[in-house]
Amino acid sequence: MSRLGALLVQRLRRDWLQLTLWIAGTVALALSGFAGVAEAYGTEQDRLGILAAVMANPVILLFRGLPSGPDRSAFVVFLLFPFLAMMAAFMSAFLAVRHTRGDEEAGRLELIDATPAGRWMPTVATLVHGVLANAVLGILVALSLLAGGAETEGSLLVGFAAAATGLVFLGLGMLSAQLMRTSRAANSLTVWILLSTFVLAGVGNALGTPSDDLTHMESSWLAWTSPFGWAENTRAYDENLWWPALLCIGAFLVLTAGAFALQAGRDQGAGIVAERRGRANARAGLASTTALVSRLSAPSTIGWIVGALVAGALSTALGSVVDQIGGENPAIADVLTSLAAGSDLQQSVIVVFFMMIGLLAACAAVQTVARARQEETHGTAEPVLATPTARVRWLADFLIAGVVAVALTCAGGVAGAALGAIGSDAASELIRSAAVAAAGQVVAASVFLVLTALVFTVAPRLTIPLGWTLLVVAIVIGLFGPLLGLSDEVTQTLSPFAVTPQLDGDTIDLRGLPWLLLAVVAGGAASLGLMRRRELAAAG
Repeated sequence: MSRLGALLVQRLRRDWLQLTLWIAGTVALALSGFAGVAEAYGTEQDRLGILAAVMANPVILLFRGLPSGPDRSAFVVFLLFPFLAMMAAFMSAFLAVRHTRGDEEAGRLELIDATPAGRWMPTVATLVHGVLANAVLGILVALSLLAGGAETEGSLLVGFAAAATGLVFLGLGMLSAQLMRTSRAANSLTVWILLSTFVLAGVGNALGTPSDDLTHMESSWLAWTSPFGWAENTRAYDENLWWPALLCIGAFLVLTAGAFALQAGRDQGAGIVAERRGRANARAGLASTTALVSRLSAPSTIGWIVGALVAGALSTALGSVVDQIGGENPAIADVLTSLAAGSDLQQSVIVVFFMMIGLLAACAAVQTVARARQEETHGTAEPVLATPTARVRWLADFLIAGVVAVALTCAGGVAGAALGAIGSDAASELIRSAAVAAAGQVVAASVFLVLTALVFTVAPRLTIPLGWTLLVVAIVIGLFGPLLGLSDEVTQTLSPFAVTPQLDGDTIDLRGLPWLLLAVVAGGAASLGLMRRRELAAAG
């Protein structure tokens, strides 16, 4: 077997489960889209009503794609494509960093460099591995759309555009791995750019120009600064433009060339961006392990809080606008109330936005526990546990930091809602609705904190892939359940975000709060109990 082939086989053996989960989840979302749209928006008149509402309130495009007509296939792409591309992007970014900076940080690349494979072959293998993974994802997405009855060229274009977006972030992940000295920093840089470009595409679409018949939106220049904007402007099942997706291929080639150029100019184990020097002596406040874990988690937590602050401000600032539009066009009211299960439209808007804030809080929770796994595999947990600190106390510190991160993220959403409600006649009522929604999302997000902690104690190697996969499944079901035709029972069973308390007029409907609290308490206690008997693992 060739050296490249041997490295590819080794990567596939390590990644088969993670890649299967990412690709299967993306394909399942695409496959279920046709059935859901056929059930929820079976007639062209239904789809025209939604598109008209979107043109009247383009802010909805922050969370959807680019409208390209009322055709069923084009409507599916409008609803789902940004998230298909995002899943391909996350898969590719994590793959790139894992097999470059992650392996280098763990000492694996140094061992491979000492073999006839040399220094460059592992990077080439990572490149080929990522391209193959995206090719499989794109082909299966196209086949799933064809199975739903979509046209051939549009289906192939959707698969190609999703894979091309993934390739952009494969290149970006490889470049970040050369810039940053740790895999944690490389992943953070890549994810922040990914999320920023996703938002840029949404804002660029929202600032675009609607067509006279209110069925199409022409993106503004801002969307063309984002690979997500390029992919969305392929307009599958409408104009079927291939050249915008080729911009993604061009960006991928440039980023990959940059990664190889930077690798040629640095030493093994070093990064282009120099690390900031730490203090010679730690502050007195860092004397406990709880303080240490909080310090390690602070930078990422601040980022989630900022995102929640923006979403919270939009939830109340747009409430009155959507209420007015909902009165003029019942289609948008039906969408929001079906997503939020609410009777009042303004409250429904707040619930929908705070569901997204809950998702951000859950991301903060999963990331905090994933950091415990990284501390373990990087060898930095061992010196801490060599002190009188017990393993249960060590994990409990990460759970405490996770709960605090969740609470602060949701509190940031409430603060944003208060800012957005300034000047509103119903400011106090809007803030009260936001506070109730935020409290429920704290509990829902904490479910994923304890779930990830359980995985960490039972199957440590699956902590990061399975923790994020469980969250992605809940996100898809929570955001798309009603649109995909899933029953309320299925949605509420599989997504904690769908059963949080909310206002029903002047009263608070607790809905699934008791069960969520029970799950959090039981999961936390079980993870701490199991940690008593788990040995520390030094290898990832």
